[in-house]
Amino acid sequence: MTPTIVVAGATSFYLSLGVAEFPVHYLPTCTPRWLTGGVSGAAAHIARTLRTLGSHARLCTVVGTDLVGAGIRADLDAHGLLGPGVISGEGSSMGVVLVGPDGRRMGYPYLAPVNDVDYPFDVLAGQCRDADLLVLTNAKFVRPLVARADRLGIPIAVDAHLIADPGDPYNEPWLRAARVLFCSHERLPVPPERWIAEIFGRYPRCALVGVGLGARGAMLGLRDGRLITVQAVAPRGVLNTTGAGDGLFATFLHLWVSTEDPVRALQGAVLNAGWKVGDRTPVGASLTPAELRAIPPPPTTVGLW
Repeated sequence: MTPTIVVAGATSFYLSLGVAEFPVHYLPTCTPRWLTGGVSGAAAHIARTLRTLGSHARLCTVVGTDLVGAGIRADLDAHGLLGPGVISGEGSSMGVVLVGPDGRRMGYPYLAPVNDVDYPFDVLAGQCRDADLLVLTNAKFVRPLVARADRLGIPIAVDAHLIADPGDPYNEPWLRAARVLFCSHERLPVPPERWIAEIFGRYPRCALVGVGLGARGAMLGLRDGRLITVQAVAPRGVLNTTGAGDGLFATFLHLWVSTEDPVRALQGAVLNAGWKVGDRTPVGASLTPAELRAIPPPPTTVGLW
């Protein structure tokens, strides 16, 4: 099956630069270890990964009419993502990521130019025709769309990123709508197994809860009680962990919709995320389906949450 997946959220131009250490010490001027720029942002990264894996990805995003926006549009066009869902705003979102020698990152996203754009719901609905899945990132301009999108009858997947509260008031619309929910372990107040149980207890529509565990891999809970844990792999080492969660999420969604096998989907997701972090520009480093199949699956356990 070749999935059709709609992705709504931010597309940004990012500069990534290598720093000597964290914390960064003040100097009037400093030459970075390395510097690279490109188009990323959660929605663009997810859509580009999906497309590389073979999904039909439709991107719903806001791109400015400024100079940065021209570059973003050219990049989206080059990767087959510039479609009717890409609307114009006055300015483009941008960001800077500082990356340490061990691959840890410190991001400075600047989403103010697109945060308050009134994204037309009819554009989103049009892109959702015949789609198998709708990915709603938690960008601010997406929030007014969530309740209406929930009535389109398409399963919704959400990555809540650095969430720390299962009742978080900002993220609550997404949490209520999600059939698939992912997040990072970095700010969870409880162990991931307990977090998974709390989400299932609070949000009855959610069927799958994934937690990215960084250097420990990833965990996935299913409503039927199964708990899948896949150990991390980094075949090329770790250079930049920026967007690792986006890569994990996107790869899982493609494989889950394609195969309906959550174990295989999480294994492939961990493999692709581990491959991405070995590159200075992870957004462009996705494995192809053939490459993904050629790598043995990481160590995996299946138990109960």
